[in-house]
Amino acid sequence: MQVVVRDSNQGPFLTKVLAYGQAEALLDDAQLAKIKGKAVLMSLKLADKFYNKHKMHLLENAAFDVIGVVSLGLMELSSRDMALGLNLLLTPDGVVKSFQKGWSMLSRVSKYKLNGKSIYGDVSPLLLDKISAPSDADEWQGWQSYQDALLEFNREESVVCLLQQFYVQTSYDPSDCLSLESVFAEVVLYRLLFGEIKVKQDLKQRIAKVELEDVWFSEAYIEQQTQKTLSGLPSTLAETIKADQGKYFTAGLLRTLSFAKHYRELRLNDASPERLERFEDKEGLTGLLGWPAYIVL
Repeated sequence: MQVVVRDSNQGPFLTKVLAYGQAEALLDDAQLAKIKGKAVLMSLKLADKFYNKHKMHLLENAAFDVIGVVSLGLMELSSRDMALGLNLLLTPDGVVKSFQKGWSMLSRVSKYKLNGKSIYGDVSPLLLDKISAPSDADEWQGWQSYQDALLEFNREESVVCLLQQFYVQTSYDPSDCLSLESVFAEVVLYRLLFGEIKVKQDLKQRIAKVELEDVWFSEAYIEQQTQKTLSGLPSTLAETIKADQGKYFTAGLLRTLSFAKHYRELRLNDASPERLERFEDKEGLTGLLGWPAYIVL
């Protein structure tokens, strides 16, 4: 593998750190050769482990993967500081530690991205492809790609936590593409209507037995209930939910509550499932924040 050192502000972090070391006379040729040698060895090991049955002849791909993964781990371990990154690379196991850190970061955020078996074990091939880069790349978006994947992972982890804490049915299938905002909104709506019991798919049947109180129909009251629900969650989960909430979360729940009032009247008048479904379609079911999507039979 050729680790080309060049002056680039946009290339892989590994390349930037090595260029910094040479520019500041902190890295001599012998030290650079040693780091290159370790990177080459990492590439060979990676190729032997994952590419032997698929693309062993494409050793260059393994080298690009190592550069990307090491760059990712090095950025995290050094807090994106090139001087600290260089000091780490100069330690006997700096390259290996950086790779291991980067790989563990990718493994974690790949949890819900794996559809079936990956040739990279627990790392998503699509994500690794975004991280991978030649050392002389003019632009490397690996860190941003990881941040995007981390944000998505945190949302999905939050959905799982909400299901486990507030729902009777707690299983989660990533292919369902559940929105964190909609899952949390359903929790708030359900608690507002029925109190502190677990959510299950019976809201449309039970709504007829609920006496809707006038005090509920205000953004201030809904916001109060939202904050009350958030206060019972771990702080990191609550912060993730708040960051994911849309600007019109409270207004959306108020609209859904108003819709529920009319839906309840139809239920009390023995409306048929077909009429109830038409009413939902007319009101825009997908736009009813927190309203369940199942069909009443």
